[in-house]
Amino acid sequence: MQLAPHTVLITGGASGIGFALAERFLRAGSQVAICGRRADKLEEAKAKHPGIRTFVCDVGQAADRVALLDRATRELPGLDVLVNNAGIQRRVKLADPGDWGAMREEIAINLEAPIHLSTLFIPHLHKQERPAIVNVTSGLSFTPLCGVPVYCATKAALHSFTLSLRQQLSATPIEVVEIIPPAVDTDLGGPGLHTFGVPLDEFADAVADRLDGGEVEIAYGTAEHVSRAGRDVLDMVFKRMNP
Repeated sequence: MQLAPHTVLITGGASGIGFALAERFLRAGSQVAICGRRADKLEEAKAKHPGIRTFVCDVGQAADRVALLDRATRELPGLDVLVNNAGIQRRVKLADPGDWGAMREEIAINLEAPIHLSTLFIPHLHKQERPAIVNVTSGLSFTPLCGVPVYCATKAALHSFTLSLRQQLSATPIEVVEIIPPAVDTDLGGPGLHTFGVPLDEFADAVADRLDGGEVEIAYGTAEHVSRAGRDVLDMVFKRMNP
């Protein structure tokens, strides 16, 4: 797919990777809508780019996902790209009595939402000329970081789902793209907790160039290494990541 001309909906688009991708679609000449749970963050994004359309939506809730489909397709009938980007990452000690509600929310946002939204939007996207579904997974899909086990499991499952989705839609006009980030310097997990990794603009620029070049699986940096590695290499990386 190319970055433009499209009408794009990005979940979790008010900050981090989602907002960086939104900016690049905008610069290329596409219309962009973003959704998120916090109205204040959406307003901050709109203040930076008044042309962005915003929808308050908790993609962790099935009813909100259905409502998002209705509103987005009604207000943006030409919507032809869905970017499933929203995600949360929590540190979890599995041996300790935990808050199942928090873990269930992480699964709902990271995995249930992109699966449900993809199936909801397919009938609409099928009517468009150059439609696409873009799923943002993670290098941790291949070598988990054990301190964030639920996050890693959801991203591994989303990677698997994306492969199946691409195969099932191969005879349709809907292109299925996977973006596989390494650690990127964002606020994933909370402000100040994820200030390491690849600079956000470096990552987003590289992804935008490769999207424009028509690639359907875009892994970057260390994520590119592990996404193509054999079992021996993955075992070595896993031990190094989880001493």
